[in-house]
Amino acid sequence: MNAITKAQNAYRNDAQLIRTDRDTEYNAFAQITHRLKTYSGRGKEGFRDLVDALHDNRKLWAILVTDVADSANTLPKALRARIAYLSDFTRQHSSKVLMGQATADILIEINTAIMRGLRNERVK
Repeated sequence: MNAITKAQNAYRNDAQLIRTDRDTEYNAFAQITHRLKTYSGRGKEGFRDLVDALHDNRKLWAILVTDVADSANTLPKALRARIAYLSDFTRQHSSKVLMGQATADILIEINTAIMRGLRNERVK
């Protein structure tokens, strides 16, 4: 291993150590949203994988709603209430997707909006 490779590897390890909570949340949303997009367009062929992605999305939202319900959470109350509403909507809409009564498109849109918020991006 040469010096350049060692330096690159050392930098990568330090970069991973400074990942923030927002980065972790963003990455979780990004991975699940990617899976929702990928498998929702595959019909019956991708249904099993879509079920897994929906399940993981529900778990992610359950974690978020638990966090915002904590009295120690510092987010504004109005934002916490919106997150709780979105969590409930996600749970209900996921059931409709599983029953074939809806698509995952709105779930993908919601997750994408959350990702923008985590990156402090404004909708154009």
